[in-house]
Amino acid sequence: MLLRLRALAFWLGFAGSTVLIGLVAAPLVLPLGWHGRYRVLSQWTRFNVWWLGATCGLRHRVQGAEHLQQPQAAIVMSKHQSAWETIALQQILPPQVWVLKRELMRIPFFGWAISMVDPVPVDRKAGRRALDQLVEAGVDRLDRGLWVVLFPEGTRTPPGKRGRYRVGGAVLAARSGHPVIPIAHNSGSFWARKSLVKHPGVIDVVVGPPIETGGRRPDEILADVEDWIETEVARLEGRPPPALP
Repeated sequence: MLLRLRALAFWLGFAGSTVLIGLVAAPLVLPLGWHGRYRVLSQWTRFNVWWLGATCGLRHRVQGAEHLQQPQAAIVMSKHQSAWETIALQQILPPQVWVLKRELMRIPFFGWAISMVDPVPVDRKAGRRALDQLVEAGVDRLDRGLWVVLFPEGTRTPPGKRGRYRVGGAVLAARSGHPVIPIAHNSGSFWARKSLVKHPGVIDVVVGPPIETGGRRPDEILADVEDWIETEVARLEGRPPPALP
């Protein structure tokens, strides 16, 4: 019962901060440039990471942060186990944009704010055109010095499971020549999908070494990303890597 009450307190703060950032902060930062808008709107993630620790006792630690010191913008491909990484990675990584479903930008308050920091929206119903949208917008953001973040599995996968890794991010990497930074973590062990309860503890986040992409095929890049992420997640969870789906 106590864990449920603490989780409820977190979600109340989360909802309140989302309304505040979308209704109050977003209109105020309209005159600012991208970095000014990002600096203000990213306070939402800082508050919610802190609030999660204050209410639920859930914190994190990062290994391999030195790999984020890149001379050029990079493409981040991360394991996706819960909603936690959609919040916390915004605080951990350099200034970034996210690849997301276009319909998320229509969500009141949240969508209004996120649309102001130039995400990479993808219409999944567009078929082949969706990949073209990803590459075109992704190259634009990378050339502007902004990191591009995506979840190659596309949806949340519970601990011990491996989703199908989609090739879109690897195509972007191959065509742009920018490096890929893989990220592994064990957030699903503390914040399970479709569960209100958030267990106290420390989430381990491991930032991998850059994977070079110049002159390589997308399937080669994706294989390296998947192998590193799944091996590292299995190590964090103390189990053998899961079989291919």
